[in-house]
Amino acid sequence: MENIKLSNGVEMPQVGYGVYQVTPDECERCVSDALNVGYRMIDTAQAYANEEGVGNAVKKSGIARDEVFIVSKIWISNYGYEKAKASIDESLRKLQMEYIDLMLLHQPFCDRYGAYRALEEVYREGKLRAIGVSNFYPDHLIDLASNVDVKPMVNQVETHVFDQQVEGQKYMDELDCRIMSWGPLAEGRNGFFTNELLGEIGKKYGKSIPQVALRWLLQRGVIIIPKSTHKERMAENLNIFDFELTADDMARIQTLDTGKSLFFDHHDAEVTKMFMGWRGLV
Repeated sequence: MENIKLSNGVEMPQVGYGVYQVTPDECERCVSDALNVGYRMIDTAQAYANEEGVGNAVKKSGIARDEVFIVSKIWISNYGYEKAKASIDESLRKLQMEYIDLMLLHQPFCDRYGAYRALEEVYREGKLRAIGVSNFYPDHLIDLASNVDVKPMVNQVETHVFDQQVEGQKYMDELDCRIMSWGPLAEGRNGFFTNELLGEIGKKYGKSIPQVALRWLLQRGVIIIPKSTHKERMAENLNIFDFELTADDMARIQTLDTGKSLFFDHHDAEVTKMFMGWRGLV
């Protein structure tokens, strides 16, 4: 497993297991399987309603706490300084842990500045080893980073072969902020699993389309959290360290970039209304 060093010196695995849309009932089993096949980073969030399952699996695994890197995220209904700080304690309780390795703000809406102040304070207290954001576009990220004491160390954004975040990654690099991908397999959209180019490249190495796509992200320095509820696929997604794509392979895959989200645009007014609706504001 390769590690990525954050701006404060903390190292995190470059490949982890994501539990988005893993139901609370099956989360413990899935995380146990992921740990069993070799994952040492688990990505969860308050909004996923499965932090308890993650905590149970880690506790029962017998793996030392300092060998498992835990990522969680504060949901927008918990934004604002006081609510965000209280929500971090609640996440710690659900995870049954004394600290969280990386805590992110989940969305660039509502009182993100108050919530980020809470992140900074709890980080200084030692209950968070690193802090950052998720779904922040370059303008969001630059604005926030220019107005806080502890700059975001990670930005988790939609990143895959069809939305490659090339420009976004440049701004993150300028801010010494690491890029972390959600949806690294595009959730199968846009014909991902039958893509001819990825399939052709995969045949050269005896690798699957997902393995090629994940390796491409890995070689770009992107932190990835592929998700599957099937143990054999979890193992397949982790088996990407025994081959290397050529510069030509990398360039050909870059031609797949559409420069657009396959999910939603955080600058779209209707998307903003949707998030406010999830918070009960409209």
